[in-house]
Amino acid sequence: MSAMNITVVGGSRGTGALVAQQAAAAGHEVRTVSRSLTTPVASVDHLALDATDAAAVQPAVHGADAVVVTVGAPARAGETPRTDITRAVVAAMKAEGVRRIVVQSSWGVGDSYDSMPFVMKRVVVPLILKQALVDHGLQETLLADSGLDWTVLRPGGLTNESTAGTVRLGPGVGGPGTLGRVARADVAALLLACLADPATIGHAYTIAAG
Repeated sequence: MSAMNITVVGGSRGTGALVAQQAAAAGHEVRTVSRSLTTPVASVDHLALDATDAAAVQPAVHGADAVVVTVGAPARAGETPRTDITRAVVAAMKAEGVRRIVVQSSWGVGDSYDSMPFVMKRVVVPLILKQALVDHGLQETLLADSGLDWTVLRPGGLTNESTAGTVRLGPGVGGPGTLGRVARADVAALLLACLADPATIGHAYTIAAG
């Protein structure tokens, strides 16, 4: 991949921090955005701001070739933080003429729900993941309607392993699904790989380890 200017929203920890670390190590210019004052990599530019505010986000995407959104948040009833942040990012990107965006969503959103096992559908989703999946679903709809060059990745449970080995991608129901978990490091690498692959534009992919 040629060197790019990449803005990572949600880049202070978790998958976003790994995206920033991997991108910087690959020679890209990286800027991270979050509420936190903590920067994940000493060499990257970090902006602490309210990412639900499009005006605040706009300077963060100025000059970017692409934006990666890896926002995690508590699943509180009635709240949609992922969608709110993505809406602001999309508005900021349009104002700055930035088109490429790759977003981390979740296994269980849209047609990937059909590939979930029975226990996940009947127990885990209703009791734990319902609001988060609603939020991610609205986030994905917003992206599909944005007119931007978007790609969505839908990983299952995330781990802090350095790597889980082989990771597969699949679009929608045609994806592999997964009963296991996926290393954040592998998801970060796939998010970056999608930035350089125009064939992924306009697609949502389920991620499975193994």
